[in-house]
Amino acid sequence: MAAFAASSPAATAVLGGARLSSSLSAASRTPVLHLPPPPRRHFSTHPLPLSCDVARFASLRVRASSSSEESSGSVQTDELLTDLKEKWDSIENKSTVFLYGGGALLAVWLSSILVGAVNSVPLLPKIMELVGLGYTGWFVYRYLLFKDSRKMLATDIEALKKKIAGTGE
Repeated sequence: MAAFAASSPAATAVLGGARLSSSLSAASRTPVLHLPPPPRRHFSTHPLPLSCDVARFASLRVRASSSSEESSGSVQTDELLTDLKEKWDSIENKSTVFLYGGGALLAVWLSSILVGAVNSVPLLPKIMELVGLGYTGWFVYRYLLFKDSRKMLATDIEALKKKIAGTGE
């Protein structure tokens, strides 16, 4: 692997294409490593031709909007904020809301830890992926493929919304 040449007062070793030279003088015996120069990278400083820019941005369209469209968005935001403020003010026990929020954050954190632990087991993530794909296929077949089942799913979701919001019978 290493070839040494000792025909002169300096010895040279060649290791894997790099030359290692050392001086045999009494003052210093520090080897010098001669590496090949780094590869040159050629970066173009010329701008791209205009025809290339036109082709790239041909599908980009800019449209000006009137102030009424912009104000309608801000009106919806203002309505949303006032609605949220009214709902927050109507809550009597605010500490319960913070407790539930903290519990939800804790549950998300713990589930993240659990998913990380399951993901570290070698074969288990692929099995879980197959289970998820199978369940997704079953759900699409059961609830989304046919018109009657889509209607049934929509009514079930609306009933669940009313049950959660407390506005149902």
